[in-house]
Amino acid sequence: MKSFYGDLKLGILGGGQLGRMLIQESINFNVTTHVLDPDADAPCKDLCSKFVVGSLTDYQTVYDFGKSLDLITIEIEKVNVDALEQLENEGVLVYPQSRVIRLIQDKGIQKQFFKENGIPSSPFQLIQNRSELKKGDFPLPFIQKLRKDGYDGRGVHPVKTKIELDNAFDAPSLIEDWVDFEKELAVIVSRNENGDIKTFPCVEMEFNPEANLVEFLISPSTLSPDILRNADELAIKIAQDLKIVGVLAVEFFLTKDGRLLVNEIAPRPHNSGHQSIEGNYTSQFEQHLRAIFNLPLGDTRSISNAVMINLLGEKGFEGLAVYEGLNEILKIEGVYVHLYGKKLTKPFRKMGHVTILDDDREKAISTAKSIQKIIKVKI
Repeated sequence: MKSFYGDLKLGILGGGQLGRMLIQESINFNVTTHVLDPDADAPCKDLCSKFVVGSLTDYQTVYDFGKSLDLITIEIEKVNVDALEQLENEGVLVYPQSRVIRLIQDKGIQKQFFKENGIPSSPFQLIQNRSELKKGDFPLPFIQKLRKDGYDGRGVHPVKTKIELDNAFDAPSLIEDWVDFEKELAVIVSRNENGDIKTFPCVEMEFNPEANLVEFLISPSTLSPDILRNADELAIKIAQDLKIVGVLAVEFFLTKDGRLLVNEIAPRPHNSGHQSIEGNYTSQFEQHLRAIFNLPLGDTRSISNAVMINLLGEKGFEGLAVYEGLNEILKIEGVYVHLYGKKLTKPFRKMGHVTILDDDREKAISTAKSIQKIIKVKI
């Protein structure tokens, strides 16, 4: 690979907030960044060395974007994998590898991967359409997930009664048993080309029930050492079985009887690792760069208790974003604000996040809940 003297060209497929935070970190590595995104006003457009407007799913567009680059990574899985495979064949490094992206693009194949590799996950069945779902004898309640294109809570349909079958997705899906869980957890794991692996401390997540998006993230988890060790071991096993290069987010359900079930995985920096920017010695974004450049992996230990809040667009507002309460929360000690550079807000759109650090875990949680009431994204 080329040196870090400004001639190493990194391509990022996707120009959203994850790409933006990756570019912010890549500046420290003196890397030239190129970004492809369909939105001419994407958050990355003013930060990268070259911004290209174009489809992430069109073969020729992705191929033409990548053919002059040294290395390509992603910030979203919905990309043209055939083009990435061809680029790999021509010597362009693609991390995570195209085969990993292909597997994770299809939640049905992802679940089969879990089953074949002995990774605990909820029982599932695959269906082709709504008609097959209605004819089947699936015990209620259950979760229907689109096999492809689900993202940020979209593509997930809870079915508690037969009436809700009428609103089910009419597309290839998987049907999962309903999991009666105690908590939702996540572990970010990283692996470089040498096979070195490190995990970040497990975090606990609380979701917005309406938007099905992370509302609070608490790091590190204070669950029992046995549960945390199990979460670490499972994340490492998945990374090893995939032989992934880069960071991988592994989301878990902790059931009420103390078992861990893997829910989903994402082969990129992830919402469940944003607190690492201030809360850990190495952020998930720096770690991803270290992994794909095959550098030594960084120290993932927590510096302090950290609570992360997603700043979501307020319900009922759509237009140019205004951040109410920003001045007020910036007066609070230990508060770090990240705005994503999105001009327009809409209900539940991710517009930014706030991280709160405090040596007192309960105080950090209390401060986060107060801040959530103060800051609002409106128009």
